Amino acid sequence: MPNSDPMSAVAMKMPLVLTVFPSNKSLPRIHFSGWVKGGATLEYESSTHHQNIRNITNWTTSSTTTPLCFKLGQCEVIKGLDEGVATMQKGERAVFSIPPNLAYGELGSPPFIPPSSTLFFDIELLSWTTIRDLTGDGGLFKKITRDGHGWATPRDADQVLVNYEARLENGTLVTKSEGAEFHIGDACICPAISIAVKTMRRGEVAELAVKFLYGFKEDVNGTTNTESCISSASNIAIQLELISWKSVIDITGDRKVVKKIIKAGEGFDCPNEGSLVKVIYIGKLDDGSVMERKGSEEEPFVFVSLQEQINEGLERAIITMKKGEQALVTVDAEYLGSYGASGLVSASSALHYEVQLIDFTKMKYVLNSCLQAANYVDFDHSFTKDEKRAADSLRLSCNLNNAACKLKLGEYHEASRLCTKVLEIDPFNVKALYRRSQAYKQVSEFEKAEADIKTALTIDPNNRDVKLEHKELKDKQREYTRYQSEIFSTMFARIYG
Repeated sequence: MPNSDPMSAVAMKMPLVLTVFPSNKSLPRIHFSGWVKGGATLEYESSTHHQNIRNITNWTTSSTTTPLCFKLGQCEVIKGLDEGVATMQKGERAVFSIPPNLAYGELGSPPFIPPSSTLFFDIELLSWTTIRDLTGDGGLFKKITRDGHGWATPRDADQVLVNYEARLENGTLVTKSEGAEFHIGDACICPAISIAVKTMRRGEVAELAVKFLYGFKEDVNGTTNTESCISSASNIAIQLELISWKSVIDITGDRKVVKKIIKAGEGFDCPNEGSLVKVIYIGKLDDGSVMERKGSEEEPFVFVSLQEQINEGLERAIITMKKGEQALVTVDAEYLGSYGASGLVSASSALHYEVQLIDFTKMKYVLNSCLQAANYVDFDHSFTKDEKRAADSLRLSCNLNNAACKLKLGEYHEASRLCTKVLEIDPFNVKALYRRSQAYKQVSEFEKAEADIKTALTIDPNNRDVKLEHKELKDKQREYTRYQSEIFSTMFARIYG
């Protein structure tokens, strides 16, 4: 290496797509050579025990191709190298100019590095291994030994498939499993694996350094959940491979409707209220017996979403699905509607659905086509009474869905008008009363809102959404009354104060 004074980094060796840098405590592997400004060329001896540039005193001019490995940000090398390597990407080669205050300072490192010397290093970053403190208390460290694929990682409650092997520091095998499947957070796997697997990508292999606290749980008697007699002072090394996982989503937030994705769907769009949905599903009891079956590949089951055409729990899950998605949906009896109420499914049981979302058409397209069809039937006198009755039913559905759209758009007067049209045909339509009450509430017509919601409760006293709306209306009325009182108090204070 010539004793020149380059002042900036050399160009990249290869094009880099992602901007990824080694992090603090990671283990970079570098090829490097160094020289003193206006002085000797420097190489470290590969036979040195520490391979530590900060502590190396036996600098030599002999060349070596042995990579140097050190822990970044832990003062194992001079500060200038710590800071420089942290700015590099894998495969990059750069030359760094390091001033004395980031190198060996005023004392230097005799005989090759004089006092107050500026050093130059030609560095190639071959790779690095990231070490992460996953718990923040030093109880669980993770080092990636094989990168995974993609960018996604499992989340809480997801079902993961892993291989793992746990050993004590002396090499004693504690436990080993191939093809272990569990839900993240379950007590059957040690806490360290549940924590670490949420940071891993598909196919990734990692080494975990685990303190006893995160390795095994203790029961109420203070004994561990292993058959081995292991001291609580023991540390454990775990080799962990994430093979795959299935996303599990708690639809209702109380684990009474849970969806496990078997096959991911296309894109990002899902059905909304009033969408025309095509599905195939089979519902089974806990013992595996088939309770209901809808649709087939040749003729999918078609329904309009959120129109109470299927049970509430299944419907809530389906509107979170994407086109082509396949999922297993577990629905607690509380969300089974008529099945739960009729006793066909016991209160302590559930239905398990295998669901495939074939396709769907979003609300606005359905509304347009439905309204056109209903109006056409109305004005064409060749249709029978039954066909016109069907058109009325279609118009009710369209107006209700249109009202839902207007509510979301903030067009409350139009929403109430559409609900009124429904109630002129069907005075006991709970959904129309519910939505008109919502519209009245938003424009502070509380008496009308209360009259509608009380009528809806009389018709369907167990409707969860109606009861929640009644509670929200009461809260809004109290808030409005308090606001009015404050205004009048202010007015009287100004008049008589």
